[in-house]
Amino acid sequence: MSGSVTPTRAPAGRAVGIGRTVLVVGALTLQEAARRRVLRALAVLTVVLLGLSAWGFAKLAGFESDTGELTSGEARLVASQLLNLVMFGLSMIAALGTAFLAGPTLAGEIESGMALAVLARPVRRFAVLLGKWAGLVVFGSGFVAVAGLAQFVIVWVTVGYWPPQPVLGLALLAAQTTVLLTLGLLLSTLISPMASGIVAVGLFGAAWIAGVVGGVGAALGNEGVARVGTVAQVLLPTDGLWRGAMHAFQDPGVLAQLGRAFEGFPFLSPAGLSSLYLTWTLVWVLAILGLAGLAFGRRDL
Repeated sequence: MSGSVTPTRAPAGRAVGIGRTVLVVGALTLQEAARRRVLRALAVLTVVLLGLSAWGFAKLAGFESDTGELTSGEARLVASQLLNLVMFGLSMIAALGTAFLAGPTLAGEIESGMALAVLARPVRRFAVLLGKWAGLVVFGSGFVAVAGLAQFVIVWVTVGYWPPQPVLGLALLAAQTTVLLTLGLLLSTLISPMASGIVAVGLFGAAWIAGVVGGVGAALGNEGVARVGTVAQVLLPTDGLWRGAMHAFQDPGVLAQLGRAFEGFPFLSPAGLSSLYLTWTLVWVLAILGLAGLAFGRRDL
């Protein structure tokens, strides 16, 4: 028919364009992160921590064989707790790195004017934000996987202990890193790069302290004090994810052998995470990412 109009495919083309933008920006974000001095600092801190842990676990194995004061079961329990302690150090390094990478990645480009040059083209702001978020997630998750596996090998070679759920534990630590970098991106749309990193790390530490306080309250049967940790884990899921990771790394029978008095110990977790909490964490990340998109879309460049 001569008057017919061919339907356009703008929505599909727009979706492809947004997806390509996310991939390109994500790849560029990974390249940029690899060139930053923060990565070198992360590498140095990680090597130092792994070296100290290798020395400590070797001493633990030597103490067992030379003096005979530790049975194989006791050495396993000690190794389980030391592993949680070292993995907390690795999670701190990942938190510091991603928090201080997230700020300059967005806020730094806004202050320098680079964002204006990119967004002057027909590129959606949220696609750029999503690409940077995806690149940082890949970076943080890769760091957690490589450093965590290296630590597992060290413990297995020196003491013969392998965590019962290593994949789950590393996935939860990667999720913890994702939560913090998402928060860092939101803060970077509102305040300066340095301030966003400091605030994000400060909130991370505050949530962990609140979790320790809540664990002590739960061990003592004080519901009011225990609620402090619960509220903190809902407002910022980093501590909840960390406790789920600890439960995946520790020996399954450690609490049964140590007793209820040790349930408030900062590097013991009495239970794993529920599917409801994991769902809430996903909703939290999506909500904060959406807020970051709104703030970035309304910010003057």
